[in-house]
Amino acid sequence: MSKTSMPGESSRGTGWSLPRSWAPRLRSVLRIVAAFVFIQYGTAKLFAFPGAIMPDGGTAPLASLAGVAGLLETVGGAFLLLGLFTGPVAFLLSGEMAVAYFYGHAPLGFWPVLNQGAPAVFYAFMFLYLSAAGPGPWSLDALRARG
Repeated sequence: MSKTSMPGESSRGTGWSLPRSWAPRLRSVLRIVAAFVFIQYGTAKLFAFPGAIMPDGGTAPLASLAGVAGLLETVGGAFLLLGLFTGPVAFLLSGEMAVAYFYGHAPLGFWPVLNQGAPAVFYAFMFLYLSAAGPGPWSLDALRARG
């Protein structure tokens, strides 16, 4: 803390930031919103909801690569939304997104924004972070830890 900053204030950059005490709750919000959006990738593959994204406009067979990905995204995303078993689930989904990027996007070119892989990269690192940082206080993991 610098001589001019108050407790809880940041001396980084502009001198303004949210109070550090908000960080755990904002981590929960980040996890919840990311999981909510992530689930939609899975439900779109499995149920064509909220819309069809498969090449033929239908749904992915469960025994296919897209079907397994849809299952991981739907079920794993629901676990993350609830903040249940966050560490191992987030680590598994981080790996899924890394495989998705290198298998489906990287062969199309180097730049993620051009090969349509930016969401996979984002989710891979977001989930890797959550696997280490934990779910935040608004989670079933936190509730289970309290007893």
